[in-house]
Amino acid sequence: MAKASQGERRRFRTGVIMDPIAGIATYKDSTFAMLLEAQRRGHEIWYMEPAGLTMRDGIAMGYMQLLEVRDNTDDWFTLGESENRELATLDFLLMRKDPPFNMDYVYTTYVLDLAEKAGVTVVNRPQALRDANEKCFITQFPQCCVPALITRNSAEIREFVSGHGLSVVKPLDGMGGESIFQVQPDDPNLNVILETITAKNQDLVMVQRYIPEITEGDKRVLVVNGEPVPYALARIPGEGDFRGNLAKGGTGVGVELCDRDRWIVSQVAPELVRRGIMFAGLDVIGDYLTEVNVTSPTCIRELDAQYGLNIAGDLFDALEASRT
Repeated sequence: MAKASQGERRRFRTGVIMDPIAGIATYKDSTFAMLLEAQRRGHEIWYMEPAGLTMRDGIAMGYMQLLEVRDNTDDWFTLGESENRELATLDFLLMRKDPPFNMDYVYTTYVLDLAEKAGVTVVNRPQALRDANEKCFITQFPQCCVPALITRNSAEIREFVSGHGLSVVKPLDGMGGESIFQVQPDDPNLNVILETITAKNQDLVMVQRYIPEITEGDKRVLVVNGEPVPYALARIPGEGDFRGNLAKGGTGVGVELCDRDRWIVSQVAPELVRRGIMFAGLDVIGDYLTEVNVTSPTCIRELDAQYGLNIAGDLFDALEASRT
């Protein structure tokens, strides 16, 4: 059989597991950016939702539909008929289901384990999705972080806040700024906040010393295959709020990475690569790493638009290179 010419591109099959595509905001959806890039490269795209995944006699299966996408805010996708197919028919599989990271999410990663075993490149690796909790994972890099405590014990939290002053308390499975509290030693609501967020000492939470530089933005630094995107999106809190999350009214402003940002990436990236985390979002406030997002990091569309980048292109360059 004749070999493909040098200019001829192999047609890859890319699957995506995501929340319902009909409900996304395309102008800011990073998964949509990935799908547009896959289509631009001629990939055959197969769409799935987590509820359509199954395991049958040790084989990962999924109810999937051929997907065509368009960069049109009024009409952005067309889906084909649903087919129950083996995930092993795919080359790449993008796991882009948003948190919360609950047991249903964990069960989904078991299906992805079987797909990976069958030769599919899963982004990010299912084992890494389980191991790298987006709050807890920063404890692997204490040199990059402010003082922090993970506990379900309200007395320990009060002691931490008493010692460090103004602090932030957040659940380990949250996203988008949900259920994050700012607390201080003399806060008359401290006890009820801790009772609520820990479910009366039942649920683990993270407590971090407050970083006043949040007023300058909570920077999202994207890391693709171990390399930082040279610009970050600084998410600046809205008036009267301390959370920079865009979902909570924050404003996204592009900024060039500083030397400290690049140093933080240099500390974290080798571990990301080792674990098979090809696409991650580091959250940096001031000089400090506050989270490592590995489930469904965002901000591709905003940075692409502000700086003329093609971040999804960098990701697919790495994926395609792994198959040659």
